[in-house]
Amino acid sequence: MSETAPTPKRLDTGTLIACCLAVAAAQLAITIPSPINGNITTAFGANSAQIGWVTTAFLLPTAILELNFGVVGDMFGRKKLLVLGGAVLAAGELLNVTAQSIEMLWVGQVIAGLGAAMLFPTTLAVLSAATPQPKERAKAVSRWALSISAASAAGPLWSGVIATKADWHWAFSLPVLLGVVTALLSWRLVTDSRAAEGRTLDWPGQIAVAVGLTALLWGINQGSASGWGSGLFIGAMIIAVVGLAAFVRVELRSSAPMFDMSLLRIPSFAAAAVVALFGMLGFIGTAYVVSMRLGAVMHLSSLEAGMPFVILQLIPLLLAPVLGRMLSQVNPRWLLVGGLLPMAAGQFWISALPITTTSLSAFIGPVLLLGVGFICVVSSLTAAAVNAVPIHMTGMASGATSLVREAGQALGPALVGSIAAALAAGQLSSNLTGADAAIEKAGGALALFNSPDTSDAARQAALDALGHGYSVGTVVAGIASLVGAAATLILVRGSAPQTTAAEAAEEAAVA
Repeated sequence: MSETAPTPKRLDTGTLIACCLAVAAAQLAITIPSPINGNITTAFGANSAQIGWVTTAFLLPTAILELNFGVVGDMFGRKKLLVLGGAVLAAGELLNVTAQSIEMLWVGQVIAGLGAAMLFPTTLAVLSAATPQPKERAKAVSRWALSISAASAAGPLWSGVIATKADWHWAFSLPVLLGVVTALLSWRLVTDSRAAEGRTLDWPGQIAVAVGLTALLWGINQGSASGWGSGLFIGAMIIAVVGLAAFVRVELRSSAPMFDMSLLRIPSFAAAAVVALFGMLGFIGTAYVVSMRLGAVMHLSSLEAGMPFVILQLIPLLLAPVLGRMLSQVNPRWLLVGGLLPMAAGQFWISALPITTTSLSAFIGPVLLLGVGFICVVSSLTAAAVNAVPIHMTGMASGATSLVREAGQALGPALVGSIAAALAAGQLSSNLTGADAAIEKAGGALALFNSPDTSDAARQAALDALGHGYSVGTVVAGIASLVGAAATLILVRGSAPQTTAAEAAEEAAVA
């Protein structure tokens, strides 16, 4: 039997710094593209579906690989995975810095997302292994979560400033630097740990969920371009259904599943999964709409387009002092509902704003609702899931909730963007002739609006169509939030939790 590294008994400062920097680098990479979607659209002549893949290409590998990378770290050593994750993240972001086409940018995002999939679960596992005492662990996890919030606020601000003052490609340079520093610090400072006993990789389950989610997202993104009744869309949906059904079958028959399907029989856990999927779908879908409206349509500077996201992500930092108290004293059911309803209100508010609205003051109200709702949902989401399951399954419950949450974030831009593009195209199709019709057919409503060859009448028609499409897309995001609220009210009960309040708060901070 191979000798395993001893589990550290006390968290050293170097390990804490390296883990917080690593998770901040991964989160920063997620938030950087939003303010510069307009710049990317202009540089590559991309349509809405192609821009949607800039975010989705990062989130997809993160969603489908997080659970298995957690197992890899347990089996082979978490320190090695931190070093590798930082290096892979830096490599992907370096490719983004040099990207000369939208396809090259997608590849860079996929590689960077692979690195993030290594860093997110591994940083948390390292901190948990180094803090056997609940109070010490709660402190470490709160700093880990604070690093995510700080990076979420810094990312849009950084990319907005850089794209305003220099070439937008350089917005991706900061994650390159942080990835390299993460790898070096992890190699030098992190105390290694592992927990290989009873852990095996679930390759059949991993392949099935990867095929299913990839086909689902590709089909949704392509639906607006090729048509919802096209052979490509229908074929992708068939592959998605087969892949996800195979995942369920594999997990039911596996002796060491990456996800125990019996958890779905627990109403509160099932509700948490619904909230993770629909809540994050609506939230990220709304963020995508705002970035497209301000950047790609109204052509605000990257800094101006990024300010709503900065305000949005500063709210978790401001509420951080009271979150721990809320998680330990308020039933997660009411925190979830109390977060989802303001999110829905903010989404419906944004849908009612005219497409030409560019004033930051007009977005402050709905963005504040979204921010407050988001932090309440994300903070209590894992608490609702782990409270409902036996203590020995809390790790799997937390990991599964994270997977579904990332899947929802990946689906948001794909679904909302595709709906908006399809509705805009439908409104324009019967009103265009000649060169205008050719431009719209080749690149959609967004290309028609931005092309210098478009006639004034067609440009105004494209603006109206985009306004209609983005408005309905944001309404869909709001409905998704309401679905999550309804599932919470119906399924999440006020019964006594199976974990202590301290444990629930600790697990919830993971979000």
